[in-house]
Amino acid sequence: MRPSRLLDLGLWLAVCAPPVALAVDDGDARQVAAAAVAVPLFGAATAMSRRWPLAALAVPVAVSLALDVQMFGPLSWTWAALVVFGYLAGHRMATARPALWFFAAVAFAGLPLSAFVLRDLWGWPTQLITLLLAVVVPWLVGRWRRQHAELVRTGWLLADRLEREQRAVADRARLRERARIAGDMHDSLGHDLTLLAVRAGALELDPGLDSRQQTAVRELREAAAAATERLREIIGVLRADDDEDVAAPPREESVETLVERARDSGVPIVVEHPDDHPGEHPDDHPGDIEGLPPMTALAVRRVLQEALTNAAKHAPGATVRVRLASDDGVVTLRVVNDPAPAAAPPGVASGGSGLVGLAERVRLAGGVLRAGPAPGGGFEVAAELPVTGVRAAHEQVRTAAGPGTPETTATRELHLARRRVRRRLAQAVGIPAAVLAAIFTLLVPLHFVSSSFSVLDPATYEGLKVGEPRDDARSRLPAFTRDGPPDGTPAPPRGQDCVYYTMKTDPDRAYRLCFARDRLVSKAVVPTP
Repeated sequence: MRPSRLLDLGLWLAVCAPPVALAVDDGDARQVAAAAVAVPLFGAATAMSRRWPLAALAVPVAVSLALDVQMFGPLSWTWAALVVFGYLAGHRMATARPALWFFAAVAFAGLPLSAFVLRDLWGWPTQLITLLLAVVVPWLVGRWRRQHAELVRTGWLLADRLEREQRAVADRARLRERARIAGDMHDSLGHDLTLLAVRAGALELDPGLDSRQQTAVRELREAAAAATERLREIIGVLRADDDEDVAAPPREESVETLVERARDSGVPIVVEHPDDHPGEHPDDHPGDIEGLPPMTALAVRRVLQEALTNAAKHAPGATVRVRLASDDGVVTLRVVNDPAPAAAPPGVASGGSGLVGLAERVRLAGGVLRAGPAPGGGFEVAAELPVTGVRAAHEQVRTAAGPGTPETTATRELHLARRRVRRRLAQAVGIPAAVLAAIFTLLVPLHFVSSSFSVLDPATYEGLKVGEPRDDARSRLPAFTRDGPPDGTPAPPRGQDCVYYTMKTDPDRAYRLCFARDRLVSKAVVPTP
């Protein structure tokens, strides 16, 4: 047998124990009949409590009302079933609205039952208190337990999600680092190998070399070209998604160093300035990028490096003009190479991804890259980058986000789940307190109505005969009974159902009428003077 079935069996035995025990102990025929009806009904409620928990709760509520409208009399041994099925309904129901409508229907149905069936207005507050304590409070506890379980489940789900997100963030960071290193390798090592090949190509055309030396230089140039091709393949591997660790990024060089190294490799470079002073050589100051944001300075170096590399590859021997200027918060770099000479030394192969990666690097720095044929021939690479725009944008984002970490969807869901649990806990305490306050407030008008409409005329009292049917006596009695016996009244005889009516002449005393088997068996004035 499955564990759930065993649990249901134990539940059924637990809720059936009180009626069976009372029937065996008392031996009263009415108790035995009530237990014989309740046991199979409770079994049916247990069977459908998992699928229809509210319908299962309605079974003990109906049985309790059938035994006693007040749900509190000597035959109302259904409290155990009310508590158990109330808790299960709160724990197993996804929404609360159907249960609230059910509780309201039972509560409002108790007023006409008490007024017209029992003719006792005080039975309604008793029924409300019983419904509150035996049904609503366990239901609220079950709701709170459900919300707590959902919070725990949400916490585990969020923890799993956060772990996956952290792995994804680490993977993205690793991929970004690989891509950055690949770009740095392409820009730095590719630049060096290209200049090496350009030097070898120029040396290969030197007429002072014999055939053996020219062959060695050609082999050197071809080896440099092959190394460049292998570097491009390695860059492609670095940009793939693997699990290998990557090395630290290479050191950065200044603009002056890049220009001088390219000149030493045989690239003719002319540095232009926006406003050169008379007598000042235009090559004395290649440009200054100190004070720029790190991303902007790195982008300027990479643009210059890639433009010089492309010029050495595709137009070896052509003059390259470099212009670096800063104006109105924007730094502009322009690199233009003249058309390639007719008798240029052989170049090296191109990877084809330099300008694409360069454009992405400039875009991330907040700038724009333009590359294409120059108006007078040759090729032009120009970049415009903001000096402070990227930094200001980051400051605005940090200001808008506040000093703390931005709230993510996972943390927001966890906070909502916690608020729901706290709200359910407040309801589990506040709703019963509010209902009890409303019931006690209701007692004031009920006391007035009961005192006014429960007065028994002395002549009618004298006319009642012991032994007459209850229905005959009821037709002459007041509409309602008083709110319990006066102080000092002895307990009613065993097996008799006694009701009390107000005496008009003495409010501290009352008429007591006791019935058994639907007949009047005794009448008295209580307490006895």
